[in-house]
Amino acid sequence: MTDLSATELSRYRRHLALAEIGLAGQQKLRAARVLIVGMGGLGSPAALYLAAAGVGTLGLVDFDLVDASNLQRQVLFDTASVGVPKTQAARTRLLALNPHLEVRAHPVELCAANVRAIFEDYDLVLDGSDRVSTRYLVNDACVLYSKPLVSAAIHRFEGQAMSYLPGRGPCYRCLFPESADGQLPSCADVGVLGVLPGVMGSLQATEAIKLLLGIGEPLLGRLLTYDALALSFNEFRFQRRSDCAVCGEHPRILAPFDPPGFCSVQELARVRELTPGELAATLHAGTARICLVDVREPGEFAAGHLAAAINLPIGELEQNAGRIPRGGTVVFVCRSGVRSRIACALALRAGVKDARQLAGGLLAWRESQEPSLML
Repeated sequence: MTDLSATELSRYRRHLALAEIGLAGQQKLRAARVLIVGMGGLGSPAALYLAAAGVGTLGLVDFDLVDASNLQRQVLFDTASVGVPKTQAARTRLLALNPHLEVRAHPVELCAANVRAIFEDYDLVLDGSDRVSTRYLVNDACVLYSKPLVSAAIHRFEGQAMSYLPGRGPCYRCLFPESADGQLPSCADVGVLGVLPGVMGSLQATEAIKLLLGIGEPLLGRLLTYDALALSFNEFRFQRRSDCAVCGEHPRILAPFDPPGFCSVQELARVRELTPGELAATLHAGTARICLVDVREPGEFAAGHLAAAINLPIGELEQNAGRIPRGGTVVFVCRSGVRSRIACALALRAGVKDARQLAGGLLAWRESQEPSLML
């Protein structure tokens, strides 16, 4: 056990007064090592509460910079943090809150090649990622490397959370066997209530502390859902699937992998954009061959799209790369620009020489060029 200083004994007095925690429990927290994947809306409150609770070592994984749009919900950061790497800004804030901690920054993109090296030094993983592919990567790694996992996700006004303990319950794939980036709209596409991740991240921190201390009833085989508009919680029970690809009786996933459609940060950084004004001027001039490829789902495309655009959903793009027009400038579009950036990176990987994306997506196009466009 790690001895607590007089200052720490004073700081954690309210924990020490709880019979379920006490001195021995606080020493367990001091010795614990928790990895937080994603320093966004979920990771922010979770990190703050775990730091305040005295979890001795916190690892922070995120490759992004703080953006002004993050400040609506990512409470780790302030206006002065804009443009700073998230792990750097988060580390500074957490140590200001509790200087008795060790805070390790991992300013990298989590992928199959580095997940084992990062996970091996931690006792528990808390997943606050906003990419579906990362969620599956984290789940698979935790199953394969026998790491407890607390996972959560948010969408508009709703959130969900669950836990996984090696050998004691079902994993995330037991509940959601398959999915892929691009099939679900992002927060940038549909928005998110700013306080929603605060609720879910706080629940993740609660669950992590319970698991570290071995107290209470963990969220094993239970998906907890929260509806902010109704201010209600519900619970759905589920069981381990015998045919689960990673934790089932005959697992097919024996090592972490990057799924089809995965694009690295470096690939995404190479994507070039056209503003709505630039695209409109080029189309009007008619001096260049422009091929518009809308990567939204068919239902979204049917509701409204740019004239002459073809529909090639992002989930089908890699398997149907031959359908991407050649010989001109291919401009990928989606609602807000998130999916089209990934599509553009995939097209460049497939050998399309001149691929661009519509900056800001159809929302930006409607605002400046075509107010009547239905989305």
